[in-house]
Formats: sequence, structure tokens, C-alpha cells
Amino acid sequence: MPRLPAWLRPPKANADGTMALVDHLREARYRLLVSAAAIIVLSCVALIVYQQLLEVVLWPIRQAITLYQQAHPGSQVEMVTHGLTSPFSFYLKVCVMAGFLAACPVWLYQLWRFIAPGLQKKERRTALRFLVPAVPLFLAGVALGYWVTPRGFAVLLGFNPPSVINLNDLNDYLAFELRLLVIFGSAFLLPVVLVMLNRFGLVKATALARWRKGAILICVIFSAVATPTTDALTMLMLAVPMVAMYVVAEIICRIHDRGEKAIGSPPPEPVEVEGSQHGADGH
Repeated sequence: MPRLPAWLRPPKANADGTMALVDHLREARYRLLVSAAAIIVLSCVALIVYQQLLEVVLWPIRQAITLYQQAHPGSQVEMVTHGLTSPFSFYLKVCVMAGFLAACPVWLYQLWRFIAPGLQKKERRTALRFLVPAVPLFLAGVALGYWVTPRGFAVLLGFNPPSVINLNDLNDYLAFELRLLVIFGSAFLLPVVLVMLNRFGLVKATALARWRKGAILICVIFSAVATPTTDALTMLMLAVPMVAMYVVAEIICRIHDRGEKAIGSPPPEPVEVEGSQHGADGH
């Protein structure tokens, strides 16, 4: 089997997991190339099912237009493209978007492999175990974002002045939709990150308990900033799962810390019962 040229192969870390700066850059280049190759291959596959993907991509805005027109009878909303190259650009972007999301197991794994050389052997095994739930959690976040975006888009359309036709460029809409889906997917990785940091001994459950109120506030602020749809529903649909996952991660970390404490605590010293020695001497 042909091997990659030496300049493309990832460098090997030292026994202690350290690398020179140049080797880190070579490692990053290799991981990016592998991730890009996976995205390109899956994007090419997406070309075959473009019509089906188009229906999936346009479903949120079509639902939003329906909700908006029900609340504002007689209003007009149109999806448009500008210029000769815009339709072809949209065609490619839809396929690349599908390839990027479908390749999430590959680029999440490559991200882990980039971090792994700096971890001890036990820590690598721990990190790899948490990579498994990271993929379904990311996809679950994407699915939730896809489900709630029509409501948020309808709220944004509601700011359109009466008797004014609203024209939406397809490429702008696609970029906005992808940004929201990635935000929702990334937010769902919060428990994986927290529990993994706990396994490495960097974060304790007691610290997570102390930070809970601040974390809830940060989750709400992040949701408000990351979902620029101005409606409370979309913000809460991101904030509530994030808070719930923070609490779940805290519980998991507390169980782990208790187990570690039980394993690491010394066995109790035997308690002498008064008179036992006299009884032994009497035999």
C-alpha cells in the first residue's frame, strides 16, 4: 500500500508527549488535510442527492415564510439569487455544508488526535471514550437547531415593514443557517468537555457546583448572542439544554470524584475491643 510522502505524514511525539513547534505545525497541517479530504469526499457524494438536500436546506425558511404570512396576510417574501454565478455558488455551498456536517466524526477525531500527543497514555484512552458521545451530541444539537430555526426566522421576518416585499438572497440565508446549526451542535459538546476535564483532574465537581449560578448566566448570555433571531423561544431552546447538560455533567463528575475518593482513601484501622487482649492472654 503506497505511503504518504514524509512531509505529509504526522510527526511522532516524544515519549513524554512533547513536540517541537515545527512538529506541532506539521501535525496541524496533517489533521486539517485529513479533515478537508473527508469533507470533500462527502461533498462529492452530496452532489448525487442535491435535490433532496435542497428540500432539507429550504425547509426552515419555507416554514418561516408560512408562519409569517399567516400572521401578516398579504405580505410577500421571495428567495432570490443575484448574478449569473450565484446559483452555482449556492449549489456548491449546499453540498459542502452537507459534507461538513456528515464528516463531523472525522474532524472531531482529528481534533482529538491533535490534542492526544500532549496527553498521557491513560488520558488518551479517557479522551477517546468521550469522543464517542461527542458525535451524537453534536448531531443532536444540529437537529435541535434545525427544528427551532423556522420560528426564529419568522420572528425576523416580522420586522419587515408592511407592504414591502422581503427579498432574501439564498447564499446569505445558507450561511446564516449553517452558522446557527454549528452553534447549536457545538453547544451540545459542553458536557463532554466538562466531564473530560474532570477525568484529567483539571476540574472538580465541587468547583462546578460553585460555578453553577455563573454558568447558568453565561449559558443564557451565550444563547442570546449566538442566536441572533431576537425571539426568546430560540434563545431558550439553546440555553435550557446547555444548563441541563451542565447539571448532568456536574452529577457525573460528582459520582466520579466520590469513586476516586473511595478508591484513594486508606483502609480503616482495626479497632481493638477492650478486653480482647486479656481474653487472649487467658488461654
